[in-house]
Amino acid sequence: MLTLALIGLIGGLVTGISPCILPVLPVIFFTGAQTNPSPAAARATRAGTGAVATAVVAVERPVETKPSRARPYLVIAGLVVSFTLVTLFGSLLLSVLGLPQDVLRWAGLVVLALIGIGLIVPRFEHLLEKPFSWIPQRNPDASKGGFPLGLALGAVYVPCAGPVLAAITVAGSTGQIGTETVVLTVTFAAGAAIPLLVFALAGRRVAERVKAFRKRQRGIRVTAGIVMIALAIGLVFNLPQLLQRAIPDYTSGLQDQVNNSQQVKDALNLGGLVNDQNKDLDKCSADATELESCGTAPDIKGIQQWFNTPGDKPVDLKSLRGKVVLLDFWAYSCINCQRSIPHVVAWDKAYRDAGLRVIGVHAPEYAFEKEARNVESAADKFGIRYPVALDNSLATWTNYRNRYWPAHYLIDADGTVRHIKFGEGDYDVTEKLIRQLLRDANPNTALPAPTDTVDDTPNTADITRETYLGSTKRVNFAGTETYSAGDKSFTLPENQPKDSFALDGDWRLTPQSITPTGDTAQVRLNYRAKQVRMVLSGEGTVTYQANGQTKTIQVSGTPNSYPLLSTQDIKAGQVTATIGKGVAAYSFTFG
Repeated sequence: MLTLALIGLIGGLVTGISPCILPVLPVIFFTGAQTNPSPAAARATRAGTGAVATAVVAVERPVETKPSRARPYLVIAGLVVSFTLVTLFGSLLLSVLGLPQDVLRWAGLVVLALIGIGLIVPRFEHLLEKPFSWIPQRNPDASKGGFPLGLALGAVYVPCAGPVLAAITVAGSTGQIGTETVVLTVTFAAGAAIPLLVFALAGRRVAERVKAFRKRQRGIRVTAGIVMIALAIGLVFNLPQLLQRAIPDYTSGLQDQVNNSQQVKDALNLGGLVNDQNKDLDKCSADATELESCGTAPDIKGIQQWFNTPGDKPVDLKSLRGKVVLLDFWAYSCINCQRSIPHVVAWDKAYRDAGLRVIGVHAPEYAFEKEARNVESAADKFGIRYPVALDNSLATWTNYRNRYWPAHYLIDADGTVRHIKFGEGDYDVTEKLIRQLLRDANPNTALPAPTDTVDDTPNTADITRETYLGSTKRVNFAGTETYSAGDKSFTLPENQPKDSFALDGDWRLTPQSITPTGDTAQVRLNYRAKQVRMVLSGEGTVTYQANGQTKTIQVSGTPNSYPLLSTQDIKAGQVTATIGKGVAAYSFTFG
C-alpha cells in the first residue's frame, strides 16, 4: 500500500509540473490573489446589500484589504476531491444514469464560466449567491467560493496520460475500485495538486506584498473572471492541447524514469489487471494449435465510438450468442497489424454467412490514432467492413489483459473464449479453429474453401525490430547524445551498429515524433528486412538514399505509413533520409 501511495504521489508530482498543467495556472494564481472584503464592505453585506454593496465600496475608492488565507487551500482541496470522484466513479455513475460520458466535464465548464462572470459582474454574482442567502454569515469571506471553484476545475482538469493515470482510469472504467485504487488516485491527485498549491500561495504572497494588489481588488476580480472564462472557452475548443504540443515536454526524462520502472509496472500490473471477467484467460496458452476453454469472454467496454454497425450502435457480445466471434485488437499504423488485417478481412468475407462475426477493437499506439476520422479512413483503405470499436482509453484492451498488436481472441457460440493468438502468423491454425467452431455451432453449415491469403509474416529473428523515434518510445538509437524531449543537436557516429538509427543536424524531439528545427535534418538507419516503411505526417518532403538510388517522398496530411524500399529477400542495408521542414517522423517499420 505504501509503495502504491509513493508511486501515485511521484506520478502526480511529475504531472503537476508538466506542460499539461499550464492552462490552469493563471486561474490558480489569481485565485490566490483575491482578498477578504474590507470592513466597510463587510458592514454593507451584513446590512443585507451583499456582493453588490461590496463591489460598490470597492469601486468608489481603493480600500486596502487582506488576502484570504484559506482560499488557496480550499480551491486545491476542491480540485483533489472532484478529480478523485470524477475519475473513479464518474464513468460508472453516468453509465447507470444513462447520461453521456462528457456531461460532468460540460457541467464543470459551465460552473467555471458562471463563476468567472460573477467575478466580473457583481449583480450576477449576487444572483448566484441568492439561493444560498438563507445560510447565516457573520463575516463574509472571499474564501467561500474557493471550494466550488476547485470542484469545477477538478471536473475539467485533464492531466497528461501515463501508467499511473492509466491504472486509475482502467479501474474506474471496469468498476474494480478497491482500497488500493482509491489510495493511488488520492495520492496522484494530491501530488499533481502540490505544484498548483504552490502557485496559488504565490498569488496570495504577491497580494500580501504588493500594495497595488491589495488596493485594486476590483481589478483583480475582473481579471480573474476573464481568465476563468477564457479557460472555459479554450477547453471547449481544446486549445490547451495546442499549447501543450507547442511547448517541449521538459518532464519527459522524469516521466521515462517513472513509466519504465519495473517496480512501477509490477505494482500497477498494467495490462494484467485481473478481475472476475478475465481471470480464466490464463487457461488459454497463447498460440495453441487446438481449441481450449478459457472462460466467458470479457465485456467490450469503455468504447468511445463505433462504426460499421447499423446506426453506429454499440455491439454487445451477449447479443451474438449462437455466433462465432473473432475479436481483433489492432492499431492502424502498426505494420504487424497491417500484415494481419488482410487475413481477418478475408475470413470476414468468407465466413460471415456461415455465422462468423468479426469485431475490430482499435487500441491506439499513438495519440493521433485516437482520431476517429483517421481510424475510419484507414479501415476503409484496408477494406474493413466489419464493426470497429474505438478503445481509446484501452478499457477493453485491459479487460482482456492484452499486451500485443495484433491479438486475436476466438469466442465460440456459447460466449466462451476458445483460442488466443498474439502477434502475426499461424493464420492457417486460426482459420482451422474458426471452421471447427462454425461446424460445432451448426453441423449442417456448408463452409467455403479455406482462404488463400498469402502469409507475409517475416521471421522476426532475421529482421530489425520496429524502431520508434519519439523520446519516450525510442529504440535502437546509436548516437552518443542524450535522447530526451526538447530541441537537440546531433552528429552521425563514425561506427553505427546494425539494427540502429542515428541523427544528424538540429531536431525537436517530442514524446512521439521528431521534427527538424531547421530546413532539413538527417536520420540514418541500418536495417535487415525485405521492406522498410516510415510513419510520417505534416507537409513537406523526405529525400532518401538506399541501394544506390535517391528518391523523394511528398508527405501530406495526418500520420501515414510511407514505403521506402522493397526487395525479394531479407537483406541488410542502410537508408539515409533527409527530412524536410514541416515533416514529423514517428517510426520505421519492417517486413
